[in-house]
Amino acid sequence: MSKLLIRAMVLPMTGPEVFYSRGEIGIDGDRIVSVGEEGSAPENFVPDRVLNLPNDVVMPGLINTHTHAAMTLLRSYADDLPLMPWLNEKVWPFEDKMTEEDIYWGTSLALCEMIRSGTTTMLDMYASMDQVAEAVLQAGTRAVLSRGLIGNGPNGERALQEGIDLVRRYQGAGQGRLKVMFGPHAPYTCSGEYLQKVKAHADRLGVGIHIHVAETLDEIKMIHDQYGKTPVEWLEELGLFGGHVVAAHCVHLTRKDMDILARNKVCVAYNPESNMKLNSGTAPITELRAQGIVVSLGTDGASSNNNLDLFGEMRSAAFQQKLRVNSTALPAYEVLEMATVNGAQSLGLEDVGMLAPGFKADLITVDLDQPHFYPRFSIPAHLAYVAHAGDVRMMMVDGKILMEDRKILTLDVHKVCQEAEIRAKRIANALNG
Repeated sequence: MSKLLIRAMVLPMTGPEVFYSRGEIGIDGDRIVSVGEEGSAPENFVPDRVLNLPNDVVMPGLINTHTHAAMTLLRSYADDLPLMPWLNEKVWPFEDKMTEEDIYWGTSLALCEMIRSGTTTMLDMYASMDQVAEAVLQAGTRAVLSRGLIGNGPNGERALQEGIDLVRRYQGAGQGRLKVMFGPHAPYTCSGEYLQKVKAHADRLGVGIHIHVAETLDEIKMIHDQYGKTPVEWLEELGLFGGHVVAAHCVHLTRKDMDILARNKVCVAYNPESNMKLNSGTAPITELRAQGIVVSLGTDGASSNNNLDLFGEMRSAAFQQKLRVNSTALPAYEVLEMATVNGAQSLGLEDVGMLAPGFKADLITVDLDQPHFYPRFSIPAHLAYVAHAGDVRMMMVDGKILMEDRKILTLDVHKVCQEAEIRAKRIANALNG
């Protein structure tokens, strides 16, 4: 099918006042050709199929700007712990026993969940990223991939070479659906020399950097004890900033830190539910946005969340800031922007994140003909505060329908779930005797 016309309510995310209660979107191949009121498609646009969804709202696909997809295998495995014991005593021992095939199936499980919940694009950080790339290509979604780099570990140099190889093999793969960044894990797991080496390779290859920054008070203390600076100050001194950088979390920031991030145009990935669950704290999102910093949303991995539902993340993000600041902080439309428009900006994707002529046909429809969506006073408020994963009816990436009537078309969901269950239990049993 080359041409599709969708008739539905349309929230294009091109401005807070733009909404079509009886709208339509014309799609030709992988691109949007028209968006507007019903009947606004060009006269010469003859669709091969018309999809009538009068009780659905069409919106851009959601963009998850920080996750570890294969950590779905650790979902509900290591709960109710602070970050450092969670990492050192549970997560890293489990991950040490994961094979490349385990990572493929764990990623596939994440992609099933993301497709079901409306996420068309993810920024992922993990090991064995070739397997992640192949899973994404099979699923049909869009992704930016970063090989996680723990420079202080025994495999730091090998992991860096794998990151370089990942760029060479997968940058632009899947007709442009895949992009690659470098993923140094965090300031406390990489030396200054190692981070500078990563930065040099990133600049040479023309790719960005994805890194955890200022996530916990433990991290702040470690870096201060070692270098006498905040993590943000130290990273700036090393020269890590100045290019395309996505900094995940940024919970504990000084005013000087925020000035540094703004000056260097660092993008921040806000992960409210992970930060709540691990008691990391609440990021100063209203202050970051006031500085002009692009803030997007991430779920983190399913081990620290425990799901990949960006609708839930929007609700938590807004409510956290309202609790921290006041009830007017982070209103509905702005949090929707964080999950769509800002997500695309954070990842350097110039033609996704909105529904507009010339943009990629990456979109979802949300079924509003359900009790929790009545009365319909505000569609943006319903999407930000009411909607959840199960409300997504249809998903499209690059003009290809990946899910229709809640049925995923590109992955065998039953097989993926069974493989994930067997593999996760095998690892857990090996660790726990």
